[in-house]
Amino acid sequence: MNLNHIFLFIAVISSLLVLARALRPSAPYHGWRVVALIVLGITGVAWLFWRGAAGYVGGCAWFVLLFVPAIGLRKMTDLAAAGNYRSAKKLGEALQILHPTSEMRSHVQLLRQLESQANDRSGFSSIPIGRKTARRRLPGQLRSAPAVLIFIGLNAVAFVFEISAGDWNDPEVLHRIGALDPYSVVVQHEYWRLFTALFLHGGVVHLLFNVFALYVLGPPLERSIGTMRFVACYLISGLASGAGVMGLILIGLMQPVQLVGASGSIMGIVGAWAGFLMRHRHAPYAKQRLANVAMIVAIQIAFDLSTPQVSMAAHLCGLIAGFLLGLIVALQPGSLTPGKVRG
Repeated sequence: MNLNHIFLFIAVISSLLVLARALRPSAPYHGWRVVALIVLGITGVAWLFWRGAAGYVGGCAWFVLLFVPAIGLRKMTDLAAAGNYRSAKKLGEALQILHPTSEMRSHVQLLRQLESQANDRSGFSSIPIGRKTARRRLPGQLRSAPAVLIFIGLNAVAFVFEISAGDWNDPEVLHRIGALDPYSVVVQHEYWRLFTALFLHGGVVHLLFNVFALYVLGPPLERSIGTMRFVACYLISGLASGAGVMGLILIGLMQPVQLVGASGSIMGIVGAWAGFLMRHRHAPYAKQRLANVAMIVAIQIAFDLSTPQVSMAAHLCGLIAGFLLGLIVALQPGSLTPGKVRG
C-alpha cells in the first residue's frame, strides 16, 4: 500500500467530515471547524510544494490536531462519567495545548467545578468517590466485548506468524501460510483458505487499520446483539466476502487475485450495524447512527476506488452479508429492543 496516498486520503476526508458536522447550525464544538481548516491548509501547502510527502505531512497534522484531541476528549468524557473528575480535568488541560478552543476551555472549567463538588461530598469518606466508581466500572469495560478482544488478539498472533514465515509482501509466503488464492480454492479445493485469509494481512498498516476499525465498531455491536451472534456475523461475513470474490472471478467479472485481510469481516460488522439499525430505525438516535454507517460506507467506497491494491468487491460482499445477518439477528430474542439500541 502507498502510505503517502493513504495518509493524504485520511487527512483530507476526515477534515471535510469534521467541517460538514461543524457547519450544521445545531452542531457543538465549532472550534473543530478551525482545526479542520488548519489541517486542510497544511495538507494543501504540502501538496503544492512537497507532493511526494504531502500525505505524511497532512497525516501528521491530522493525527496531532484532530485525532489525538478527539480520542482525548472521548477519554475525558469517560473519566468524567466514572466520577474521576480530577484525571479528566488534567487530561483536558493537556488537550488545550493541541486544541485551544473555547469549547475545550469550558469543558475544563466545568470539570473543575465538578471536582470541587465531588471533594466536598467525599470529605467524610476515606476513599474518593471517583476511585470507587472507576474500580467498579473498569473490569466491566474490559469484559464488555470479549469476542472483539479475541479477534484482535488472533489477528495480532497471525501477523507475528507471518513475520516468522518471511516477507509478508511476498505472494509466495502468503500463499504458503493460507492466503486466499482462486486456483487453490477452485481447482485444488482448499476451502480452508476462505477462513485463514481472514487473519492474514499485507503489512503493519493493513493490520492496524483493520484492528482499529474492529476496536471502534465492534464493541457496541457485540453488546447490542450478544457475543455469539457477533462472532457469527464476523466470521460469516468474512467467509461470504471471500466466497463472493471467488464467484465473481469464476463468472469472469474479476481477474484472479490473491486476497488477505479482515476487511471483509470488518465491512460485515458495518453491514450488520446497518441491518440492526434498520430493524430498530424508530429507536432514539437510530436514524443518526444509520447516517453514520452510510458515511462509513461512502468513505470506504471512495478509498477503494482511489486505491487499486484494495478489493472493493471483497468489501461489498462482506457488507451485503453483514447487512442480511444484521436484519436476522435483530429479530432474534435477546437482541436489544428498539428503545435500548446503543451505538
